[in-house]
Amino acid sequence: MENFKEAKQVAVIPISPISESSSGSSSAALNNLLLQRQNIERIRNLGSLIAASRGIQIPFFTPLPAQQSFAVQHVINICSTLEDCGDIDRLGQYLWSLPALPAILEALSKNEFLIRARAVVAFKQGNYRELYALIESRRFSNIHHAKLQALWLEAHYGEAEAARGRPLGPVDKYRVRKKHPFPSTIWDGEQKSHCFKERTRNTLRESYLKDPYPNPSRKRELAEATALTPTQVGNWFKNRRQRDRAAAAKHR
Repeated sequence: MENFKEAKQVAVIPISPISESSSGSSSAALNNLLLQRQNIERIRNLGSLIAASRGIQIPFFTPLPAQQSFAVQHVINICSTLEDCGDIDRLGQYLWSLPALPAILEALSKNEFLIRARAVVAFKQGNYRELYALIESRRFSNIHHAKLQALWLEAHYGEAEAARGRPLGPVDKYRVRKKHPFPSTIWDGEQKSHCFKERTRNTLRESYLKDPYPNPSRKRELAEATALTPTQVGNWFKNRRQRDRAAAAKHR
């Protein structure tokens, strides 16, 4: 009984709740995930300590492949929630606290959600070399491109500002982008112009030639086809009409 009490006392490792400043629903979900992990760790630690004190082994507490698979998804959920909350410092602490289970170690080097989490932490810590290495370590799905492209650019901007000792202007940033293009791991290879992809511009251009004054229904259709908003579509048509009028006036 004394061994049991001692083991129980040692096994309890408190995990502080997330601060109230975080968003409500994300905070509640994160606290629930952390509480589940805390309970699992308490049981595992308690069983291991009792077994060690009695000189026996308890196979039940050895992680099975299915349990490790659950643990990996559990880690992904917590990392995603912490990133969504903007609590990057705690995200870094959580990644460092993960147990050295084979499945988790493999996921940290291969799972794109966890690599992205590591990249976010590296950027926050100013460890740009690690950030670049993580981004170039594997090809990421399109859902991660925008976030990782932003990190890539901001990191290179930060390095350029540190080297020059002053903030970068628009021309400076353009030169940085030309010098450090996106790696193929976070870029589909399609050229962008004026913030729109070329195929998006082609779709808008073809529609403009048919009708330079699309009605609201047509704007919504084009927005769905190009992954833009109706407002963006309307602004593109407005700007295009202005350019055409200016060109026509110039040649009169």
